[in-house]
Parts: sequence; structure tokens; C-alpha cells
Amino acid sequence: MSIKLYTIGFTKKSAELFFEMIKSSNIKKVIDVRLNNVSQLAGFAKRDDLKFFLNEICNCKYEHKPMLAPTQLIFDGYKKKQITWDDFVQQFNRLLVERKIENTISKEDLNNACLLCSEAEPQTCHRRLVAEFLKNCFNDVEIIHL
Repeated sequence: MSIKLYTIGFTKKSAELFFEMIKSSNIKKVIDVRLNNVSQLAGFAKRDDLKFFLNEICNCKYEHKPMLAPTQLIFDGYKKKQITWDDFVQQFNRLLVERKIENTISKEDLNNACLLCSEAEPQTCHRRLVAEFLKNCFNDVEIIHL
């Protein structure tokens, strides 16, 4: 059986579009991979609001896994242009190996789950890197970016 692992970013999306994408994709659990999930800048995607809306609108669970986020040092290095995207990828992948994230989440937990971060597009977002890392750890994982 192939596992479907989704990813989504909430910026540049209305709440209506965001929740419709989650609901129409039949996602069972949103795994928040942000380091900080309570920022006022997150709007409808603040932890407590998001947990409530996902349950009420999408009949979907919410889980925060900061171990799937970069450290503040790595994140700031990239955002402040002290390191390149390639450096970020290398440092973050090394961190995922050190944290042994494949031992903290089961393949079954990933099925119809969605990795959530703020970046609008997956190309330069760590959620894509997490999804690809997990795909390499487990067999038969299909990544779908919303």
C-alpha cells in the first residue's frame, strides 16, 4: 500500500482555501513542523485556532512536532542570508539524521497526513526536506504538495 504524505504552507492562502484543500484531500492529521506555532503573524494558523478549525471544519487531528523543524540558529542563518539554501539543506538534513526522526513517527502515522509550515511554496521550505527524508526512510511514500 502506498502512503500519501501531503505538505502545505498557509501563507498566501485564505482560510477558506486552506481548509478546503485539507478537507478535499481527505487529510486525517496535520503535522505542524514549525518551530514557533503561536506567532500573531500566523493568523488562522496559530496552534489553538488551527487545532479547533481542523477538527470542526475538516474532522482532522492536529499535532505539533518541533523536532521536525530546523533549529533557530539554522533558520536564522538562512533568513538573514548568512548561509545559502544549499547550506541550509545540508545542515537541516544532518539535524534530521542526528534526531533520528524516522524513529519518532511511524509509516502508518504518515498516511493521509499533511506536513504544515508557513512557506507558500515547498521548493525552499523545510517541510519538503522532511517529506523527502521520510520518503527515503520508508518504502512506498508518495509526496503531494498542496
